[in-house]
This record gives sequence, C-alpha cells and structure tokens, in this order.
Amino acid sequence: MLFKAITTQIAALNTDAIPVLRKNSLQSIINYIKHKADHDKQIQLNFICTHNSRRSHLSQVWAQALALYFNIKRVYCYSGGTETTAFYPAVAKALESSGFKIESQLQGINPLHKIKYADNHVPIMGFSKTYDDDSNPKADFAAILTCSQAYKGCPFIPGAEVRIPMPFDDPKVFDNTPLKTIKYLERSLQIATELKYIFSNIKH
Repeated sequence: MLFKAITTQIAALNTDAIPVLRKNSLQSIINYIKHKADHDKQIQLNFICTHNSRRSHLSQVWAQALALYFNIKRVYCYSGGTETTAFYPAVAKALESSGFKIESQLQGINPLHKIKYADNHVPIMGFSKTYDDDSNPKADFAAILTCSQAYKGCPFIPGAEVRIPMPFDDPKVFDNTPLKTIKYLERSLQIATELKYIFSNIKH
C-alpha cells in the first residue's frame, strides 16, 4: 500500500486542468500501457531525458507510484539519459514533500538514493545513468522522452517498441533563484498529474 501522504497527494491532483491538446498527446502512452495490460504482459516504461537528473527521475518515481495507486499490475519503471550527471537534490526534496521517503545510499559525484513509496514494495534506486545502462531494459519497453533535446537527439533507441515524446519544461532554469523550491514542486506535481491521467485511463 502506498504511503498515506502520497495517496492523499494523488487524490488531490486535478487531471481536468490538463489541456485537451496535451491529453491527446498522452494517448499514445495510454494505448501502449492498455495493450500490454489487456494481454497480461509486462509493462516496461523507460523515461529518458538528456541528463537523467530531474524530469526523467520525477517521471519514473511518480509512474511507479501511480501504477500501484490504480492497481495496474506488472508495471516496471526506469529512467536514463543520453549522458550521466547526477540525481539533483531539489528533485529529492520535491518528492519528499509529496510523501516519498528518500535515503542516501552512496555519496559522491553521482550519488545513489533509495526512494520508498510503499511498504512491502522494492524501493526505486535513484541515480543518474544512460538509457542503456545495465539496470534498464534492453527490449520490449516504451521509451518516453521527457525533454525535447532527448527526443531530437535519440531518433533511434535500441530495443524500444515505441518512442513517445512527453516533454516538460526544465525546472533547472530556476536553480539559484528564490523560486527554486516551489518550481521543482510545481514540475513534480505537473508530471504526477499527467501520469495520473494516463494510468486512470487504463481499464481493467
């Protein structure tokens, strides 16, 4: 079961606020997940951004939590980049403010975080990596591009069944500004809202 704070946050997300054009663009992801679910197949979603430091991590974590919230079985979420950097600290803070429990496992240039979202479920291991890292799937997955640079820079992703754009504005532009904390939370909740819309449209 999801942590209560996360469940409360998800229940408060308003999918009606998503513009119609954006909902239409999300339909390809809905169709992919629904097809897999209808055929009782494993659903692998790899969220890809240039640096695997912000948007792709937020997407991975929220997608895994929302799959549990809507009881969509056999969903496995991943993230990666076209290059390796680091899991940005403000992302961890934004997730913590929504009820996720994050523990630092390794320090250094590219630290490792254990991200817990529910009791009795394997935590997500958050660290920056390329999309073809050994910890990510090599076949039978959807590559979901969370930034326009990755979409343009990765015209072909080996092993991906589909390649779907789902771009978000980069909260990085607010680093070193007084708006940093609120803008990271804003982006986190936008991503959560759109993923709620996606998973709420998967009919059993």
